[in-house]
Amino acid sequence: MGTTEPRFVLRQQATLLRTYLGPQWRKVGVLVVLLLANIVLELLVPLWLARFIDQALAGAQLAVLQVTALVFLAMALGRQVIVGAAGYVSEDVSWVATNGVRADLAAHCLDLDMSFHKSHRPGELIERVDGDVTALATFFSSFVFEVIGRSLLIFGILTLAFLADFRLGLVLASFAVIGAIALRRIQGVAVPQFKTLRQARADLSGFFEEQLSVTEDLRASGARPYAMSMLAGLLKQYRVANRKASVSSRYSSSVLEVTVSMASAAVIAVGGVLLERDAVTVGVIYLVYTYTNLLSMTLFRVTRQLDQFQAATASMQRIAELYFTRSAVTEGSGSPLPTGALSVEFADVSFRYGPDRQTLRNLSFDIAPGESLGLVGRTGSGKTTIGRLLFRGYDVGGGAVRIGGVDVRQLTLAQLRSRIGVVTQDVQLFRASLRDNLTLFDAGIPDHRIEAAIDSLGLSGWYLSQPAGLDTPIDNDRGVSAGEAQLLAFTRVLLREPDIVILDEASSRLDPATERLVERAVSRLLEGRTSLVIAHRLATVTRLDRVLVLQDGEAVRHGRPDELVRPGTDGLLALSAERGA
Repeated sequence: MGTTEPRFVLRQQATLLRTYLGPQWRKVGVLVVLLLANIVLELLVPLWLARFIDQALAGAQLAVLQVTALVFLAMALGRQVIVGAAGYVSEDVSWVATNGVRADLAAHCLDLDMSFHKSHRPGELIERVDGDVTALATFFSSFVFEVIGRSLLIFGILTLAFLADFRLGLVLASFAVIGAIALRRIQGVAVPQFKTLRQARADLSGFFEEQLSVTEDLRASGARPYAMSMLAGLLKQYRVANRKASVSSRYSSSVLEVTVSMASAAVIAVGGVLLERDAVTVGVIYLVYTYTNLLSMTLFRVTRQLDQFQAATASMQRIAELYFTRSAVTEGSGSPLPTGALSVEFADVSFRYGPDRQTLRNLSFDIAPGESLGLVGRTGSGKTTIGRLLFRGYDVGGGAVRIGGVDVRQLTLAQLRSRIGVVTQDVQLFRASLRDNLTLFDAGIPDHRIEAAIDSLGLSGWYLSQPAGLDTPIDNDRGVSAGEAQLLAFTRVLLREPDIVILDEASSRLDPATERLVERAVSRLLEGRTSLVIAHRLATVTRLDRVLVLQDGEAVRHGRPDELVRPGTDGLLALSAERGA
C-alpha cells in the first residue's frame, strides 16, 4: 500500500488506455467531439430558457418569443441526437477494447505452464478473463471522457453562474468545492471491497465448474450434501462481500445528496433576497438554480463513474496480477536441432510436483532416433510425468532432458513443440466440424491432406461412415467413444508430421472393431518416429522396441519386450498389473 500502490494503479490505467484505445484513435476523436458538443448544449439550453423567461416577463413581442422557443427546441433535439451518437460510439470503443483485453489474457493463460493451471480452476480463470474484463467496460467506454467532460462542464457552469451574478456564483462555487473535497476524501474506500467481491465471484464460478463436471461421481458417492454445504459457504461469502461493496460505494452518493440539498436551499434564499432588492432578474435566479441541479447531476455522474471506477480498479488489479504472472517454463535461446527422427535422453532426472512427495528419482534412459520405448508401471509411478517433462509442461527439478542431443531448456517452446506430437487419454474435442477438430482450426491445411492422413492411418472406413464427411459436426457430447477420440487425435498428430510422438493410449476397454483400428493406427503413427508410449495393454507393449518398468519414480526393469514378458519375471508382474489399470 502506501504511496506506491496509487502510482502503480495509475500506470496500469495509462497502459490500458494507451494499449487498447490507441489503435482506435479515430473513433476516440469522434467521441471527444461529440462529448464537447454535448457539454456546450448542456450549458446553452438553460441559458436560452432563462433568456426566454426574462423576455416574457419584460413583455417582448410574440415573434421574438417564438424564435427563442424554436432555437431552444432545436438545441434540445440536437442534444438528444448527440447523446445517442456518443453512446453508440462509446459502446463500440468499449467492446473493441475489452475484447482485446480478453484475447490477450486468454493467450497469456494458454502460455502459462501446467503448474499454474494445476493451481487455478477453469471457472476461476473464466471469471478473471471475462468477468473482471467486463467490469472494465465503463472505464474504456466513458470513464476518462466523462470525468474530463464533466470537469469542463463544471467549469462552464461556475463561469456562467459568475457572469450571471457573482454573488450567486460564489454560493454555487462554495458548495461545489465542499462537494469535491468530500468526494475526494471518500474516493478509494470501496476498492478493497470490490476486489474481495471479484474474488468471491471467481471462487463461486470455479466451484460451479468443478462440481458440474463431476455430477455423476457426486451422485454415485453420495457427496451431494457435502457439495451443497460447500455451496452454502461460498454463497454466504459472496453475499457478505457484495453487501460490503454496495454499502461502501453508497458513501459518495449520500454525501453528495446532502451537499446538493444545502446548495439548492442557499441559492433560493440568496436569490430571493437579491430579487427583492431588484439586483437580479427571475431569469438569472432560474438559471443559477438550474445550474445548481445540473451541477448536482454532474457531480452525481462523476461520483457514479468513480464508484464504477473503484470496481474497475479492483478488476484491474486482479487482471494485472494474472497478466504479470510469469510461466515457470521460460523460453530457450533456440539452439538448432538435427532434421528427421530425434534421440531422447533423460539424464539423472528428478522431479516433484510439491514438497510432499518425489515423483521421479534420478531417472536415466535414452531412446535412439526412430526407436519406440514403452513406459509401464502402476498408477503414480511417474509415467505421465515423463511425457510432460519431455514437451516442457514442467521443467525438471534436477538433471536434464535432451532431444537430438540438445537440452530442451535451450529450445524455444514453439521449436520444441513443433517437433513433438502428443496423444493423451483425455482427448479434447471442440464443438465444431470434423475438419476443424482434426486441423485445430488451421485453415491452411487442405482437405486432400486431411483425407490422406485419415487413409494412411487405415481409418477410411470409419471416415466414410460419417454422414457429412469432413463437415460432420462432432464434440465430446455427441457419442464419440474413447477409441474414436484417440483415432482423431492420431490424425491431428499425423497432420503436424512430428519427429517425436508421446502416446498415452486409452486405458478403457474398446470394442474389437475399434481396437483393431487403434492398433493399426498406432503402428502407422509410430512408423519412422521416435516414440514414447505409456502402455496399458500387453498387445501394445509387444510391438515396441524396448520397455521401461517404473515403480515410485524409479526404473526397476529395462529391456526388450520379449525379455520382460516371460513367466516368472518381475517385468511380467508389472505389465500384468498395468493391463488391468
